[in-house]
Amino acid sequence: MKRDIYEEDHEAFRSSVREFLQRSVVSDVGEYATNKAIPREFWLEAGKQGFLGLEIPEEYGGCAAGDYRFNAALGEEFAKVNAALISCWGIHADIVAPYIVELATKEARQRWLPRIASGELICAIGMTEPSAGSDLAALKTTAVRDGDGWVINGSKTFITNGYSADLVLVAARTNPAKGARGITLFGVEADREGFSRGRKLDKVGQDESDTAELFFDNVRVTDAEIIGELDQGFVHMMRNLPQERLGAAVSNIAHAKQILLETLEYALDRKAFGQSIGSFQHNKFLLANLFTQVEVTEAYVDKCVLAHARGELGPVDAAKAKLWSSTVQNDVLDHCVQLYGGYGYMNEYRVARAWRDARVTRIWAGSNEIMKELIGRDLGL
Repeated sequence: MKRDIYEEDHEAFRSSVREFLQRSVVSDVGEYATNKAIPREFWLEAGKQGFLGLEIPEEYGGCAAGDYRFNAALGEEFAKVNAALISCWGIHADIVAPYIVELATKEARQRWLPRIASGELICAIGMTEPSAGSDLAALKTTAVRDGDGWVINGSKTFITNGYSADLVLVAARTNPAKGARGITLFGVEADREGFSRGRKLDKVGQDESDTAELFFDNVRVTDAEIIGELDQGFVHMMRNLPQERLGAAVSNIAHAKQILLETLEYALDRKAFGQSIGSFQHNKFLLANLFTQVEVTEAYVDKCVLAHARGELGPVDAAKAKLWSSTVQNDVLDHCVQLYGGYGYMNEYRVARAWRDARVTRIWAGSNEIMKELIGRDLGL
């Protein structure tokens, strides 16, 4: 079925993203994986192309697209090339940037946003902790008032862009008596005394992403670094999570669709018993089912993108999109590996790397079990 959510301007933008990826990224992705990091050159070039400023007003060096369909088109193209690439871009430009734009002080916006848009200032978000994964209300990192500032102590883990980040949006407990209502967000620059990083974490997939532990040992910040209102960090996070989950859904299904298309080509070309393996009834029926799953899921995600572009996407619909897209993605890619046979288990084949890369999508941005809990509550259960 022909998709109809994108207009001429979106497709022109998509073409520029695709050209950038072919020119500056595709041939180097293997090196990204070896180094377990996306190089600074990528960020600076993406900044020059305007790909980091879709959420940033022009006065701060962005392009303020004002239409989430541009974010989605970029996300799809990045995901087709590499799953880690879209994860790193998403944290920086699609997740952290809106917090700064909407909630930071004017001074902080002027200090950070132009460099976020240019790629000079790489961003990460510090929510997850060793003892608090999906349970954001159980954070143990603290920020204690000290004179005219705050002192932050604690640690974060599984932080995408964590090893290279220049600015980390940190969730810290400022009022323990209030529970979830006592969390505040801070912008912490990586050159602050007491801030340190652990090793690059050795993940099952998404090798290109520098994922790290972060440590805060009496890190001092001022009121100017508070993002949003004091003790309202949990509320701010809940308000912004739908975009994070929608971004995940967009990339999940685009990633699965691209690998499925490549698998179809393989099934048409690969011969066994004198005929293409795709012509065997089992494989033919399997591929028919997989393409149907992808296209039906894509239609729902497209509808969510349109709703979000209008400012109408609710948290439950975003949870459904994240839940279902990651489930379909993992199911599709598992079958793709099987269709490749032994070659599908070799890391030199994209299908193997894609299969590994996809597994985390059922865990991050809120585990799929948490998504089901949110949906179940909405059903009155």
